[in-house]
Amino acid sequence: MAAITRADLENHQVAVYFAAVAAGLLAAAVVPGDAWGAAINPSLAALIYVTFLQVPLADLRRSVTNARFLLALLLVNFAVVPCVVLGLVSLLPADPSAVRLGVLLVLLAPCIDYVVVFTHLGRGDARLVLAATPVLLLVQMLLLPIYLGLFAGEGAAALMQPKPFIDAFVWLIAVPLVLAGATQAWAARGGAGQAAATTMAWLPVPLMAVVLFLVVAAVAADVAAQARAVALAVPLYIAFAVVMPYAGRAVARLFRLETEAARAVVFSGGTRNSLVVLPLAFAVPEGGTLVPAVVVTQTLVELVAMLTYVRWVPRLVSAR
Repeated sequence: MAAITRADLENHQVAVYFAAVAAGLLAAAVVPGDAWGAAINPSLAALIYVTFLQVPLADLRRSVTNARFLLALLLVNFAVVPCVVLGLVSLLPADPSAVRLGVLLVLLAPCIDYVVVFTHLGRGDARLVLAATPVLLLVQMLLLPIYLGLFAGEGAAALMQPKPFIDAFVWLIAVPLVLAGATQAWAARGGAGQAAATTMAWLPVPLMAVVLFLVVAAVAADVAAQARAVALAVPLYIAFAVVMPYAGRAVARLFRLETEAARAVVFSGGTRNSLVVLPLAFAVPEGGTLVPAVVVTQTLVELVAMLTYVRWVPRLVSAR
């Protein structure tokens, strides 16, 4: 029997991921979600670390100075997305208002962590997204309260707290980045460092499967408990996932971005900060579990969307 190669894993990654999602659904039916939730962030940090290892971090400084990409990224996430979201939430019934708040909270916040992973898997320029994460973090912390206040009232704007965003940046971006840089420097000397880096190049697909399994196992029960209410949000999340790649591609063309940079814009526009805003969802007064359930439902829809994006976006934004 032939040994499985790294290329085999990458070629069949979508099947592996869907199997992980199915296993997570089964696990959620057997073991309570709290048992899985604590492992999500450490596993996600490990996934981001091995992804960073595949990105030439020595070129990161050049990526930071790409003004056209940064402007396109900001336009998509903080001008186009709010317009799309406002149009979508206008389709929701007034009651329960917690559904509207949950949708706004998650869709208005661009992802700052695993978007780098999916951009890399989807043949986009992960270095550009990585270099832009501090800007995305700062701007969403400034603008999210304003958008929540405009779309959902001053009470919603008051929920905004910086701690979840800062914690996510430190533990899911800064620490893995430093460790990846140190590993790349070690690998450059050859010997054991090179062997370790070669071994870890196998890990992105298995670790992504682990993260998908854990997220689904952790949140599926909460979503099922609020199924009737959260079902109102599902069509909006699907519509968002379908519309945003075309919107991102249009903005990328407006700024005449290169192919890999354009794909990065598409992934950023379609990927949201659900795991980071979840603590804010739990802080909603009298929100119970409904607002968090609406937020984590977006996670489930987005996971399926991202697995589709990995194959779709390279075709949607093809090399010129």
